[in-house]
Amino acid sequence: MAEAPEFLSTYHKIRNDENTKRALNIGEQLKMTKKVKSIVIAGNGTNCEMEMAHACRLAGSDEVDIVHISELLYGEKRLDDYHFLNLPGGFLDGDDLGGAKAAANRIIHAKVRNSGEKLYEQLVRFINAGKLILGVCNGFQLMVKLGLLPAFAGDYTTRNITLTFNDSGKFEDRWVYLKVNSNSPCVFTKDINGMYLSVRHGEGKIVLESEAVLEKLQKNNQIVIQYSREDYEEAVMDYPQNPNGSVDAIAGICNETGRIFGLMPHPEAYLHYTNHPRWTRESLPEDGVGLLIFKNAINFIREEG
Repeated sequence: MAEAPEFLSTYHKIRNDENTKRALNIGEQLKMTKKVKSIVIAGNGTNCEMEMAHACRLAGSDEVDIVHISELLYGEKRLDDYHFLNLPGGFLDGDDLGGAKAAANRIIHAKVRNSGEKLYEQLVRFINAGKLILGVCNGFQLMVKLGLLPAFAGDYTTRNITLTFNDSGKFEDRWVYLKVNSNSPCVFTKDINGMYLSVRHGEGKIVLESEAVLEKLQKNNQIVIQYSREDYEEAVMDYPQNPNGSVDAIAGICNETGRIFGLMPHPEAYLHYTNHPRWTRESLPEDGVGLLIFKNAINFIREEG
């Protein structure tokens, strides 16, 4: 399941080059201003970028740009200039070759116009600078196909998990309860005990390369959220509480630093109480629980600054 040797070597070549140093310098300048800049990647089939950008604004991001992938490839925008990268849901390239696989190949191999560097190199610099990445649904699939998760020992090149078709054999569009791992290093779920969010996917089942991968995820507390019942107590494998049959009821994972987080449910779809399916029948807080994920991200960036 590993990527090609060229891909692997690229990662190691760019750790200390001039572009990396430039990115880190930009990062320091942005920190001094304490101005949080968020980027939401759009294009080639994404359809949740507006909601994700709105979530960043509501959470307090000073600047939020929805950037088409072509703007990055033409060098009109650079990941280096942002703190918070958002990969929204949708159906990238029509999910041909599997969810987000074609998009992952584009990022890995495509070069930025007139620069000679690959877009993937900007992505690795972004990660090495300690910045935050959130991938939702198709965005999570993209992160997995790129090798950004689970990224054991900081290896962002090796794929040892994937997402495949739901056990139900159909597209699942429903709301689910999610148990949150309080011991996880994930910065996005700080002080969140449980969540009720929507899922909308056909390929949400997490499959692991081996039992050893599951054991490592559990040991590192990288399993951030799991499908559960309404009490958020135990992870469940039963359908429809677990809508896809994902191993160990996994709904989302992070890397070892907790700064890269991917999940199948949609936090950007529950930002206000009126987004809740029972908002006319229940007394709910004004802010939806999904907004807390974005607030945690923005607050973390400010505190780091």
